[in-house]
Amino acid sequence: MDEQERARLRAAIEATEGGAPDPAAVDALMRRMLTESRTIAIVGASPRPDRPSHGVLRTLVAAGWQILPINPMPEALRDGVAGLPCFPTLRAAADSLPVGERIDLVDVFRRSEECEEIAREAVAIGARGLWLQLGVISPAAAQIANEASMLFVQDRCPAIEMPRLGISGPNTRASA
Repeated sequence: MDEQERARLRAAIEATEGGAPDPAAVDALMRRMLTESRTIAIVGASPRPDRPSHGVLRTLVAAGWQILPINPMPEALRDGVAGLPCFPTLRAAADSLPVGERIDLVDVFRRSEECEEIAREAVAIGARGLWLQLGVISPAAAQIANEASMLFVQDRCPAIEMPRLGISGPNTRASA
């Protein structure tokens, strides 16, 4: 993604968020989303090690989060992703959890136009947050999340933000 495309995406985010966001507030939101989550569903998780979703998944697993890969492709469902069982939908992943547990955060590696439906599914399963990956921007998903009082960020990557914010895993904070 070149700088011109990144600037266009940033302008779209700012329009969705009602102006330029306060960087400290965005950092606090991302810190809260990461440290208060224990279970993260990754929609669009790829079994291919060369894909960004695979690398982010492995980073989050290594840091201590419980990860539920979501990918409806038959080979992903059969073989799993990075040694983890894969689910065809957010609902199927949520239903796999023990009673009393839930998906805290939904991390999305899908095209922007698919995010409205994913946001609706995230609300339906009771997720606390919706995180859209780098380059993924959806005003409709932002609105759905806002109306459901769901934590929401877009055009960010938790694997990039974790070290920048000093987060090494769930329920850990930088000592700053």
